[in-house]
Amino acid sequence: MTVIVTGAAGFIGMHVAERLLERGETVVGIDSFNAYYEPGLKEARAARLEGRERFTMVRLDIADHEAMRALVADSGADRVVHLAAQAGVRYSIDHPFTYERSNLLGHLSVLEACRHAGVKHLVYASSSSVYGDQPLNGAGFREDEPADRPVSLYAATKRSCELMSQSYATLYGLPQSGLRFFTVYGPWGRPDMAYFSFTEAIMSGESIEVFGEGRMARDFTYIDDIVDGVLGVLEHPPVSRHEVYNIGDSSPVGLFTMISTLERVLGRQAIKVLMPMQPGDVTATFADVSKLNSLTGYRPRVAIDEGLERFATWWRGFRGVN
Repeated sequence: MTVIVTGAAGFIGMHVAERLLERGETVVGIDSFNAYYEPGLKEARAARLEGRERFTMVRLDIADHEAMRALVADSGADRVVHLAAQAGVRYSIDHPFTYERSNLLGHLSVLEACRHAGVKHLVYASSSSVYGDQPLNGAGFREDEPADRPVSLYAATKRSCELMSQSYATLYGLPQSGLRFFTVYGPWGRPDMAYFSFTEAIMSGESIEVFGEGRMARDFTYIDDIVDGVLGVLEHPPVSRHEVYNIGDSSPVGLFTMISTLERVLGRQAIKVLMPMQPGDVTATFADVSKLNSLTGYRPRVAIDEGLERFATWWRGFRGVN
């Protein structure tokens, strides 16, 4: 059967589509190729998929609900992996209506298309940002904790998507799984993410702004581990019709530790400028993945030093830097 992957020219979407193709699935990718970050990177990701047997790329805005409904119905897909969204916490401060269209209207459009087409399982991207700014207290964030104090509009839209999905599961019995991603990184990643933008600055001899004066920590999760989790969940439609799962590394890394690791793998020292916390930022993230582990056996395998080494190797090749 066919699997639809929205956001297929995005970071996670490309890797998910590749893995599905490798295991023999037919994949229809959807992406609007917007200009939030360099379009050339999205085109390069798409080029890795286009031309492969059993893959079709459709250039479409998911918020176009009539086109989405027709596409899902005509594709014959029985599963959808919905990864398309407007990303970026800080970007949401200055561009709020972009998030209204891409994240809220876009998610609703996907829900409507799936329920009318009788899709058997919708897996969609949520975010660790729904937990707000919580202290670590030596334990990871659990899915049953309150997620009602978002500190950014981006987080609010992601939590809203979870609630919309719950309503569609209740009203129409549409099986859905929401995935709360924790700081995904790796080759073909997003240039707006700190590890990527820091690499560009360090290799250009420019300074990097270290927000929160370096006191922040993130549960950096390597892309291959993320894909393992996504595909594991895809094979397990929830009996309750709607579940949410954390997907993270369960090992928070301090911002200075990430930077020092980058310096080592790049062979360059960073020029650091300490800055205060930015609006919308959270102090730390930490995933409790026991729920996902119980369902799929999920266990992260790639530590931050190995993951950044792989990223640096890819970045040098992509940018043509020795």
